Amino acid sequence: MKGLLKIIGVVILMIVVVSCKKDSRPNYQFMPNMYVPVGYETYGEYDVFPGEQSAMLPAEGTIARGYTLFDYGNSNEEYLRAKAALMNPLDSTQVDLATGKELYDIYCGICHGNKGDGQGNLVKREKILGIPSYADVARAINEGSIYHTIYYGKNAMGSYAGQLNEEERWQVVAYVLKLKSDLEK
Repeated sequence: MKGLLKIIGVVILMIVVVSCKKDSRPNYQFMPNMYVPVGYETYGEYDVFPGEQSAMLPAEGTIARGYTLFDYGNSNEEYLRAKAALMNPLDSTQVDLATGKELYDIYCGICHGNKGDGQGNLVKREKILGIPSYADVARAINEGSIYHTIYYGKNAMGSYAGQLNEEERWQVVAYVLKLKSDLEK
């Protein structure tokens, strides 16, 4: 008899629980903060920011992590100044030509060619024209001019400062100089 009452009680409880569920409205949320985030407008007025300022500006003169200042501007005079004065800060133990080759093949080889002869795939397909070889006599490039060109771009070539960090740019510079010396032999 007690077993029968227990079974009847469980069945009634299940009927009550199932009958409370409605598909037309959401069920009860036990911890609503986990399901419904508190939304803030990007530039809304909140007590977090002082005064009527909606977003705080960084302090003047600050530099984002991982970045260093480049003391040369984006002009032809600054290009010549970089060509005359800018040197590779990596010593011979820090230069990794394998890394430089890998980065060069990814970012530069499509136009300049994997040998630096100006015969990349885009030149062969005549998508772009006028990429000179690194061995051209009129092309007196050095560390400073290559770095400045990678940082700011030159003529039809755009900047690669967003794709390569400072050390990677210097690795590419070292590899370009190796290609130049290989072509001049």
